[in-house]
Amino acid sequence: MAKIYGSITELVGRTPLLEIKNYEKKHELKAKILVKLEYYNPNQSVKDRIALAMVEDAEKRGLLKPGYTIVETTSGNTGIGLAAIAATKGYPFRVYIQDQVSRERYQVIKAFGGETIKLSEEPAIAKVLEETGGDFVAAIKALKEEVLSKEKNIFFVDQTSNPANPAVHEATTGPEIWEDTDGQVDIFVANVGTGGTVSGVGKYLKEKNSDIKIVAIQPGAGSLPSEENPEPEEITGVHPFEGVPAERVPATMDLHIYDEKFEVEATEAYRAAREVAKTDGILIGTSSGAAIHAATELAKRPENEGKTIVAVLPDTGLRYLTTNLFNDEFSV
Repeated sequence: MAKIYGSITELVGRTPLLEIKNYEKKHELKAKILVKLEYYNPNQSVKDRIALAMVEDAEKRGLLKPGYTIVETTSGNTGIGLAAIAATKGYPFRVYIQDQVSRERYQVIKAFGGETIKLSEEPAIAKVLEETGGDFVAAIKALKEEVLSKEKNIFFVDQTSNPANPAVHEATTGPEIWEDTDGQVDIFVANVGTGGTVSGVGKYLKEKNSDIKIVAIQPGAGSLPSEENPEPEEITGVHPFEGVPAERVPATMDLHIYDEKFEVEATEAYRAAREVAKTDGILIGTSSGAAIHAATELAKRPENEGKTIVAVLPDTGLRYLTTNLFNDEFSV
């Protein structure tokens, strides 16, 4: 008899690993690339894991009660996951969202009944963003101190400092990878946004086998705003963790867990995402393309011949249809 689920909360996790064999063959790779398809989560991203974990942790600790409003800042996917969890649990939800994210993200959050506010629309935050050149961490601090501290009956999720974020990856994502590969994993690759994925999975895998190499991805210099290029093509949700002031590194990022930092430019991420859609039939987002590009370059190294590389693909390409990711007129 078929199993009937009672809530989307029961559908989070247990996402599949896929070897992208056609892509490997095209590039004549001598290492195996396994990708963890996080778009199999109910709301099509890895952030469903932390959304559920952070909400349920807050409920257990009495920080979130009936009648409270859940509040968060996000580049999109965490907001979508939280909006869905809030809907199924009966909480109002409000999100302060980065201006440059795709229109689909706003639409999906609103579809779940969430309220969306652009960071630039909140005066206190807009001022900080202008003064710091777009510092997201500083913007969150301003939101907490100047806006949310004056409100009652809210729970601010704060994914960048919430310990339930990396903890759920240590408890679920890491074990899934270990079990599905029968422990045969040599290199683990993940993007760094909040750092929760690479920190939690990295901790679990290192405890299982200290020889596993953990590779953390950050954007290349050409994919970050600068005086010369104030509005570059960016890798949504991926942020630098090396070469930036310590206060700009999320508390959820363990700077001691990774063995190598790997920089990826947006054009490289776009190219990989477009290519794997055509070789292996998986439609993924920009950050997923970044993970595949990094895994590919690692697979080309002579010392990695015969090894197994696991890369986390955070979300679906369906969230990027109004961006340049699949825009043929945008050259990569």
